Amino acid sequence: MSTTGFGPSDPRSSTDPSDPPGPDKNDSSSDDFGLMDPESGVKRGLKTRHLSMMALAGIIGPGLLIGSGGALANGGPASLLIGFGVIGIIAFSIMQSLGELTTLYPSGGAFTALGDRFVDKAFGVAIGWNYFIIWFAVLANEYNALCSIFVFWSDAIPLWGYFLIFWFAFTAFQLLGVASFGEAEFWLALMKLVGLVAFFIFSIVYAAGGIKGQETPLGFRYWHDPGAFNGNGFRGVATVFVFCSTFYAGVESVAVAATETKNPRVAVPLAIRQVFWRILFIYLGSAFFFGLTCPANAPELVTAHAKALQSPMTIAIQNAGWEGGVHLINAFICVTCISACNASIYIGSRTLLFMGQDGKAPKILGWTDKRGVPIPAILFTNMCGALSMMNISTGAGKAYGYIVNLSGVSTFLVWGSIAFIHIRFRKAWAVQGMSEADLPFKSMFYPWNAYFGLAANILLVFVQGWTNLAPFDAAGFVDAYILLPLFVVIYLGYKWWNKTKFWRPHEVDLLSGRRRDVDEDREAARGGIDTKQQPWWKRLGKNF
Repeated sequence: MSTTGFGPSDPRSSTDPSDPPGPDKNDSSSDDFGLMDPESGVKRGLKTRHLSMMALAGIIGPGLLIGSGGALANGGPASLLIGFGVIGIIAFSIMQSLGELTTLYPSGGAFTALGDRFVDKAFGVAIGWNYFIIWFAVLANEYNALCSIFVFWSDAIPLWGYFLIFWFAFTAFQLLGVASFGEAEFWLALMKLVGLVAFFIFSIVYAAGGIKGQETPLGFRYWHDPGAFNGNGFRGVATVFVFCSTFYAGVESVAVAATETKNPRVAVPLAIRQVFWRILFIYLGSAFFFGLTCPANAPELVTAHAKALQSPMTIAIQNAGWEGGVHLINAFICVTCISACNASIYIGSRTLLFMGQDGKAPKILGWTDKRGVPIPAILFTNMCGALSMMNISTGAGKAYGYIVNLSGVSTFLVWGSIAFIHIRFRKAWAVQGMSEADLPFKSMFYPWNAYFGLAANILLVFVQGWTNLAPFDAAGFVDAYILLPLFVVIYLGYKWWNKTKFWRPHEVDLLSGRRRDVDEDREAARGGIDTKQQPWWKRLGKNF
């Protein structure tokens, strides 16, 4: 069951906010300090450093390293940088809204439950299923890339054989529990950061002419030939938006993980702030250096027979004179694939878990074992990864294109919904006489950032399929826009069938669903240590 209430009649809304904040083990609020979430049954096993690294470099898979090649070929280096920059601004805006909401209500279901609470349960259902579409599409793409890499190394085992091997391996690992997932994602994310830093350093040396045997510095040669926009103008920029939204998908996943975090009041705001550095360093940095060192008209970007050869990183290293660099990039992409598959199964399964517990999905998907592991949701999510086998019949390139469009449009729909939920929350907060000073995390530039996030995502939902209109491409048009009517059908169908209520601001439950940190109990027992008064190196250490 979700921890959220749906109106003032909810008995949990009777909690007196004037009650003392200290832990009372004889009171039901003592569940706030337990390692098992009493509502969802999941274990609070993620540490602050786990969530921080997830926000900084988690969920980054081969889409960034490989998919950027397709975006670069379609739009050119300037389009790639513009696309990453614009989507980055939107992502930052959405994360500010999500940070304010999730820090106050770190409940199961994340923004799907928040949609129930502040808008309408039917709205939460539509968001939840669209969010799941993102992750089964992303998971299929990561399986596609991972299996293709191993086929490139050795085709002794067919593509479907590699898929089965990895399917069972990831299933077994996910069943170990959330603590194992968090620890693995921490170290895999750290390896991704090290790999990107190494490539950035190589790019600077290469552009400056520091490679042995290089006659002239590379400089910004590829911005002049084949050109900053690769001759495609705005059409190229519009195409890049879809790719970039797919790469950014996952920055909002900290909200899904909040329920399984020990100290959400500390971890969630810190993770939200890390997203700024993720946008600046990883996305904009990658876009800049990919466009700097790889020509947009490189034929390998669209015709390569192996996944790694489609990466701008591989082309740059080979152009610099190291033909064997493909194997190094393959290994690096393999690490990102493992991380992305791991994270996609986690996020998709938790989305199904909370929907199953709240009547938005089959009830069996909401079951957890005594260790807090949602076994049915994990198995169902991972089975959706079989969509990656589309590339056996359609070709890897076409399969990747179909999947990118689905996950990209879903990202815009979910992000726009988060901004709308935030606006509705603030309206209810003001109408019910609550003070902004009581918010544990305040969104920057409210209300401008929330309205900007809503308007920008609505615009991008319609713009992203623009290239299919002239000349008209029926298959591409359907792929680009099919999720729009699906969102409306899910919302109206669930609302009609279940007679759900669209909440007015004064009816919204603002009190239930809040939670204190697990470690607050320990701090209270030691006299309530104020970490703000500690030296900075001790405060930093608490994050790890």
